[in-house]
Amino acid sequence: MSKIEKALSRARASGNLQVVPVSGAAPVPGTAVTVADPAAAHPETISRMAKNEVRLLGAGDLAQRGIIQPQQGEDPAVQVFRDLRTKIIQQSQGQNAVILVTSVSQGCGSSFIAQNLGAAFAFDMGKTALLIDCNLRNPSVHHLLANASAPGLTDYFENPDLDIKEIIHPVGIARYRVITAGKRREILEEHFTSVKMKRLMETVRRRYQERFIIMDGPPMSKIADIRILSELADYVLVVARYGRSTNTQIAKCLDAISEKKQLGIVFNEEPRFPRSR
Repeated sequence: MSKIEKALSRARASGNLQVVPVSGAAPVPGTAVTVADPAAAHPETISRMAKNEVRLLGAGDLAQRGIIQPQQGEDPAVQVFRDLRTKIIQQSQGQNAVILVTSVSQGCGSSFIAQNLGAAFAFDMGKTALLIDCNLRNPSVHHLLANASAPGLTDYFENPDLDIKEIIHPVGIARYRVITAGKRREILEEHFTSVKMKRLMETVRRRYQERFIIMDGPPMSKIADIRILSELADYVLVVARYGRSTNTQIAKCLDAISEKKQLGIVFNEEPRFPRSR
């Protein structure tokens, strides 16, 4: 058995291998989701967040942004993202976690996965989600905001007077926040190794105990960035394009990630949404 076959077998055995259908596919079997009782969570922190919500997006706005809609519970994609959410909560034993989402190569749809995984956590009334755009060379998270020029990650690195709260933005989905990539700079990789980046991750993790943090990372071709970002993450989710990503490519990606951090592989048809990576 090849290295990739062994890796995929481990993923299947642990229940962490998922196939994400975009349209016309059968639902993926998985563990049923139990939506947390908001009264049993920590309403004082979530209620504080609720005070800062912008106008909530309607169904048409969510569809335009390529975000799943919780009321469409029978949609296969919604079911899969809920299943992924449940697997992560089980893996982290209910504690909040940092998940890095990366792709085998450009065009696998990792931004689509990252954005909707964040939405799936936010749709659980006992959880909150923070999506951080760490793909500084090819960002996409700013498309979720009405003000795409809002300050983001690189602005925080470059401006010592910028507070963390000034780069965390509501997107119009309850309990969902994002940090965009910010203005582009020439030297990018140094940011991820900085003390400021480590302090940022520690702060956003502590601020809400119910918060799950999704890092939308660059593709695995940017291997130096991925290795640095994986050190900041609890788990790494690899996105492969179904029918396009080869076993050799996937094996190379798994080799670059610590086995204990490998959350699984998502096989994804290229999303129909134009802003996905």
